[in-house]
Amino acid sequence: MEFFRIKQDIPFMRHALKFNVISLVTFLLAVVFLFTMGLHLSVEFTGGTLVEVKYQQAADLEKIRSSLGKSGFSDYSVQNFGSSQDVMIRLPLKSDQNTNQLGEAVMKSLDTEAPGASLSRVEFVGPQVGKELAENGAMALLLVIIGIVVYLAFRFEWRFSVSAIIANLHDVIIILGFFAFFQWEFSLSVLAAVLAVLGYSVNESVVVFDRVRETFKGKRGLSTPEVLDHAITSTISRTIITHGCTQLMVLSMLVFGGETLHYFAMALTIGICFGIYSSVLVASPLVMWLGVSREQFIPKPKKTIEGATDDGACV
Repeated sequence: MEFFRIKQDIPFMRHALKFNVISLVTFLLAVVFLFTMGLHLSVEFTGGTLVEVKYQQAADLEKIRSSLGKSGFSDYSVQNFGSSQDVMIRLPLKSDQNTNQLGEAVMKSLDTEAPGASLSRVEFVGPQVGKELAENGAMALLLVIIGIVVYLAFRFEWRFSVSAIIANLHDVIIILGFFAFFQWEFSLSVLAAVLAVLGYSVNESVVVFDRVRETFKGKRGLSTPEVLDHAITSTISRTIITHGCTQLMVLSMLVFGGETLHYFAMALTIGICFGIYSSVLVASPLVMWLGVSREQFIPKPKKTIEGATDDGACV
């Protein structure tokens, strides 16, 4: 399906070096922010207190957040779980309060602006649990990367695999750099968004690489940059349809999803934008610089023994 078709190929590869210099600078800035400022980890990673409350009617999460903010709480997370009446509040444990005192302070705060809540349980989540979550999250990220490399190596060849994984890691590091620079809360939902971006970004790379392979096989007389330009130009309509629809959905979550989905949608928004950029202007130039050529996609003719007939018999 295409909304439009561009007849003249756009010379993307002519400006490949400029775009990759921009990408390198952005990538290095993200790394600097990660090492100097670090991620603002949520209670799920750092440890803290979970307070579960129940209402007789649907809970108003905005009023709950407002009451907690006015009572002096910070870095809290409020969300429904199970039903609209059940609310989970995550709080960092203050040094001068124990778990029970913190639960009582929360209930007292809710009585002022969001009354009607009954305390279900108060539970301390230690930093050891957070450490395990961080390690499991890093392991999940590593396994996804290995799986993508293996898949692309079998489907294409090592040049495409290396280029795609560099482009995808470029997207991931930049997302983390944004969260470090603005000190947005990094939670499990954001980690899930980062993993989703990895799969989403590699899908765009595979589409472009498929068209590159088809062009090498079907069109003779084109140089490698011209093949890449043709492949990217011929997939632009598909890219606009796919990413436009996805971005509309993600933006609706960002605008209307509330605080619970805000940073999840923010990570996806950044990932989608940079995923398009990296697939076209990072992965494709890397493939070109690694030496991809038409000969790698054309099967070599079988050598025949001199004096042999077509059926293999010697004469």
